[in-house]
Amino acid sequence: MTTEYVSPLVERFATKEMSRLWGAQKKFSTWRRCWIALAEAEQELGLPITEEQIAELRAHADNIDFAAAEKFERELRHDVMAHVHAYGLVAPKAKAIIHLGATSCYVGDNTDLILMREALELLLSKAVNVLNALCAFAMQWKDLPTLGYTHYQPAQLVTVGKRACLWAQDLLFDIEDIERMIERLRCRGVKGTTGTQASFLSLFNGDHDKVKRLEQRVSEKLGFDRAYAVTGQTYPRKVDSQVLRVLAGVGESVCKFGTDMRLLQNLKEVEEPFGEKQIGSSAMAYKRNPMRCERACALGRFLVVAPLHAEMTSATQWFERTLDDSAIRRLSLPESFLAADAALNLYLSIIEAPDVYPSVIERHVRAELPFMATENILMACVKRGGDRQELHEVIRQHSQAAARKVKMEGCENDLLERLAADKAIGMSRAEIDAVLDLREFVGRAPEQVVEFIENEVQPILNRHASKLGTASDVRV
Repeated sequence: MTTEYVSPLVERFATKEMSRLWGAQKKFSTWRRCWIALAEAEQELGLPITEEQIAELRAHADNIDFAAAEKFERELRHDVMAHVHAYGLVAPKAKAIIHLGATSCYVGDNTDLILMREALELLLSKAVNVLNALCAFAMQWKDLPTLGYTHYQPAQLVTVGKRACLWAQDLLFDIEDIERMIERLRCRGVKGTTGTQASFLSLFNGDHDKVKRLEQRVSEKLGFDRAYAVTGQTYPRKVDSQVLRVLAGVGESVCKFGTDMRLLQNLKEVEEPFGEKQIGSSAMAYKRNPMRCERACALGRFLVVAPLHAEMTSATQWFERTLDDSAIRRLSLPESFLAADAALNLYLSIIEAPDVYPSVIERHVRAELPFMATENILMACVKRGGDRQELHEVIRQHSQAAARKVKMEGCENDLLERLAADKAIGMSRAEIDAVLDLREFVGRAPEQVVEFIENEVQPILNRHASKLGTASDVRV
């Protein structure tokens, strides 16, 4: 614990892996790798940079003196130059060539792109594992009939597994979006102060080909196959909007799943895992609250609005660049990735081992089934020679009467008994029960589960087989 404010995303929710990725050590070590890549490429293309200087830079890529950097920043009021000086202290022979020809966004923007790409890879791994767990759940319960709901009113039956496929399909869309975003991200490259590469053209005595080769080499050294073709001082801030929209999609999916689970927990049909010593309420000892789902929904809501930060920033960048993008990006980019990480981790922890109560589910189905079965009963009566319109009116009157008894008096639904006792129906209770096979009411739901997983999901799981096996880690 600390007496100072710490983001709950770091302290309580996100995984250590994602928190470290957005931490100071990773950030400034990546800055130094950007400087090393630039020095290497400049040397390879003929600038007077020695192997000794580059070796010194490489040797000190990770041993960052944060106190020295903080001291320099207090004096210089410039974080990049503060770290240039701090790097120069431990690499004195290379001090003169650190940041040669570059502007601050060379390290800042390229690092952000690298971190976002690595963070997307982490989210991809987590999302694939959630999808895998969802599919296992769907297959386990693909045949269990349950009430479907439209307008949150009982509708035709589905199966528990089929409903899980709705959640899985949302997540499948997110995985595809993450994959595309990883592929689309490019290096900011070496563009100079206004994106014209003028400083590098000067360094290479007007040799345009060398400047172009410099950018390609730096991009490759930083792990990208290409750079953005044109930029101002920064990479296009619209990229941040695109990335955060992908994370917002994750938020939508998590929130939809969490909301459905909260409703199911109220119905006592499906519940999130609950620890042996977990306390649901400080006052009401019997309570079993859907804490994980509620937290997941809250984080999902945070993610859904996150793109607004980037969209407003992108929309108000003046010409080649203005610095009002800096403070908000320091908040919105890391926090959004931390929130997405925490939300997916909660999702995985819930779907790994939910409690399903088939008896409760069946009781709810049986309570509504008489109403749903009326069409089947009507068809059976018609096959026996009855008049469809007359029978429809008989069934309608009995249905309304049974519904009134249920609602006004709290009675059990006695519709089937009413119909069996009516000579106009002409069917005994046993004959009526014979047309009430629940499997006849779920349509192709079980088959849809199998087909969806085989045709839509399995190719993605196969593509990312090496990522499977991540376990959830709910910290609080």
